[in-house]
Amino acid sequence: MKLKVLLPTEHLVEETVTKVSAEAENGAFTLLPRHIDFTASLVPGILAFELQSGQQRFLAVDQGVLVKCGAEVYVSTMNAVQSADLDELKQTVREQFEVLDEHEKKTHTALARLEANFIQHFMEIDEGRLG
Repeated sequence: MKLKVLLPTEHLVEETVTKVSAEAENGAFTLLPRHIDFTASLVPGILAFELQSGQQRFLAVDQGVLVKCGAEVYVSTMNAVQSADLDELKQTVREQFEVLDEHEKKTHTALARLEANFIQHFMEIDEGRLG
């Protein structure tokens, strides 16, 4: 099978594989080359695949969609991190979540400032009408 993992900005994986395992909303599953065509809504978790050489690879994926059509398996997700080692993958995911948390905090702070300025301007307009 040909596995293609697509992110909004890049093709993260494009490999020939012998099996793909992932987790959908209704549970985990494994696809083999002769598996029937299949579509699944993925939940955040680990997507594992085996290369033709027998080597295992792992992806930590965000929510996404998996489509198996014939000999091709497509995964589309907003975020994914790849590794051949689960411990390394765990550390990479942890670091990325820390970066995302910091970005999220900065975004919330900026939004709070915008909301405060917006309310302040409305109050000034309202005071101008009443005064």
